[in-house]
Amino acid sequence: MGRSQYRLLSATLALYVSACSVSAINVSLPISAPGNSQGLFPTLLSFSIEQDRWPDWTGTWARNEFTHNALLNYAALTGQPPNIRVGANSEDHTFWSPTVTIEEASFPPPNTVTPYPEATSITVGNAYYALSRFLPRGTRMTWGVNLGADNVTNAVNMAKAIVGAFRSWTVQASGVVLERIEVGNEADLYKNNGLRPSNWTVEEYVPDWISVAGPVAEAAGINGRDGPVTLQGAAFAGQGFTPREIFDLGILDSAPGKAISVISQHRYSAAFCNGGDFPLISFMSKANVRSNLTVFEADIAATQAKGLLYILGETNSIACHGAPGVSNTAGAALWAVDYTLQAATLGIKEAYFHEGVGYKYNFIQPITLNRSTVDGSPLNPPSPPHVQPSYYAGLLINTFVGSTKTSQIVELSVDDPNVSGYAAFEHGKLVRAAFINLNAWLLSSTGDRPSVHIDLDFAQGATADIDAFWHKGSAVARRIIIDHADDTANLTWAGQSYETPDAHPAGRLVLEHVSLSDGIDLRATEAVLISF
Repeated sequence: MGRSQYRLLSATLALYVSACSVSAINVSLPISAPGNSQGLFPTLLSFSIEQDRWPDWTGTWARNEFTHNALLNYAALTGQPPNIRVGANSEDHTFWSPTVTIEEASFPPPNTVTPYPEATSITVGNAYYALSRFLPRGTRMTWGVNLGADNVTNAVNMAKAIVGAFRSWTVQASGVVLERIEVGNEADLYKNNGLRPSNWTVEEYVPDWISVAGPVAEAAGINGRDGPVTLQGAAFAGQGFTPREIFDLGILDSAPGKAISVISQHRYSAAFCNGGDFPLISFMSKANVRSNLTVFEADIAATQAKGLLYILGETNSIACHGAPGVSNTAGAALWAVDYTLQAATLGIKEAYFHEGVGYKYNFIQPITLNRSTVDGSPLNPPSPPHVQPSYYAGLLINTFVGSTKTSQIVELSVDDPNVSGYAAFEHGKLVRAAFINLNAWLLSSTGDRPSVHIDLDFAQGATADIDAFWHKGSAVARRIIIDHADDTANLTWAGQSYETPDAHPAGRLVLEHVSLSDGIDLRATEAVLISF
């Protein structure tokens, strides 16, 4: 974009915010990475896929082009596709059979609370796992194996089928890689869902897991945590069981425990399993984002002390596929930006946002839907594959992370209860900053739309370095533009829409000129990424 175009855009934005109610804050950005900075993985934003509808995501005889394009958009920003974990609740209802080619599944009838229920029984064959070849080249995968059935033979057969698929020439030629196997999903809930007795304890879980994970690791040729394929541990629903407890019980000293390279826990802000009312304004809360994540600080520290990586192996807004008017809204996109970047500052290396077919909280709807994701009512015409508002969160997050594989993150001190800020560094130098305004501007809101003016200051460097930074004079900004927090469509990222038939962006790329001395305005329900 030419200089004259930048000036025109800056003038337009000045008029754009002039009708808003503006408050001002000063934010200091370190120009060198502070000692508490956390390294950023290019796969910080990753996805967990419900196992029952896996073939819909990939395609069966040819790849699902919409899924492929949507994931490639993310890969283009970091140089690596999001990691994919396939498992979740249906992981513990899956059985392998030599007589099934791909998949046979039984589903309960839909209802208004759960328009797209999970399968109660899934039987798969070898070709099911070979569908991994349809993901973008370079994708790293975690596959779930059934622990809930307490059937060692089935778990071993699943593991052999998984490993066999990734040894096949078709999957190897695709460049998609098996990274980990997860044995069991949310075992801390087994006592509630009938998979174990109601008095089952973590003390019983550890030997139970070892008795199944040991043969699985042996069948898969997994010998330790330094190999090309390792085990993913825990996968707990929250704090029912904790990594600290299973460490104390000696799980890492067992043969399969010595192959655990990653500890996974799951997190949702609430649950919609039986319906309910979840106010969007309360959900879009800077304070709640932090309180939902800081509960894991002790587990993160204990995991890192063992030399293991810590991830959120399954997460999203509200459990049981999301809540209408919250999980499927533009406000959820801003929440996801703040939530993911906040997680990274705590040492959480990857956040796997859970996806299914027809789930309210999806980033991506991979196939045509014939009934509403909100209440299950028939759709006429059907809804073709499309991205949902949260997809835009991934575009900002991955642009923030960048493609050098050297980036680090630190949270910025922002004296505003609705505004969050983060800085990214490459090779130790400040390169980007993100600001998220979680103040919910709704369809029902009246009066002037609030806006915050952010004055930028630069610190934590030699005087000459700070002066040189100021001497740059300007930066470039990209925004997630949202009309209302409760909108379910019509967002843009840097002026472009991804709500297209093929997930390719449409519209002119909009890069804003930002004067460092003038700062930047940020409206309620908006996010901005500044590149220095």
